[in-house]
Amino acid sequence: MTAATSRLDLAGRTALVCGSSKGIGRATAILMARRGAKVIMLARSEAALTETAEMLRGEGCDVSILVADLDDRDDLLAKLDGLLEQGPIHIVVHNTGGPKGGPLHKAALSELEGALGRHVFSAHVMMQKVLPGMTEAGYGRWINVLSTSVREPIPNLGVSNLTRAAMASWAKTLSREFPQGVTINNVLPGFTDTDRMVGLASATADRTGASYDDVRAGWIAQVPEGRLADPAETAEAICFLASEAGAYVRGHSLPVDGGRLRSIS
Repeated sequence: MTAATSRLDLAGRTALVCGSSKGIGRATAILMARRGAKVIMLARSEAALTETAEMLRGEGCDVSILVADLDDRDDLLAKLDGLLEQGPIHIVVHNTGGPKGGPLHKAALSELEGALGRHVFSAHVMMQKVLPGMTEAGYGRWINVLSTSVREPIPNLGVSNLTRAAMASWAKTLSREFPQGVTINNVLPGFTDTDRMVGLASATADRTGASYDDVRAGWIAQVPEGRLADPAETAEAICFLASEAGAYVRGHSLPVDGGRLRSIS
């Protein structure tokens, strides 16, 4: 193993990956496990978690599952207490499904409350639980999986735009407060080949009358790389930020978007 490779290794670290039953979360849990981390896969679907965990255990990886819902924060915190009794969690990947589409001015207050609860509130209470252990260990990595809407709001995703921006501001504030050795960053996926994008494409097709294939082709036309991202590509960026190699990156929002964003910063 070269020196450069060893700084990307996650051996000796415990990682909690939210939303790891599918998509970017699943790809991240797999990559972290294969790079040596002890991975706790969190999601609502026990069957999907178990299938992936068994595959990784067959490769010799140290993986466990945690069936929990970020909307049920009392249950989540109780289960998190149980995990922390076994030792500190060094890495948290906060990743959860986005709100349904639609213009912001038509969104009910309950939609805003639900989205902010699932994202900002769950992240905040989890952070307060894991931060002491990260601080004592002298090593902590918190990575939010957000959206390019942090930089450029996406039409007809009003509640999602609001929520992702709130998460980015929360993270930037904490980046100035966390102690040395504990970092927080955001990854901003662009158009990625996940179930979420399938749902959005179908909803857009229904709303506009365009075909599903035309909707996807329209997205791809906006991306200089000329394709949707593979979730594993976003996982690579997340794992870099979680590693020793990413130690000096702090308070950053990193797009993984194939060059689609037009803004410089």
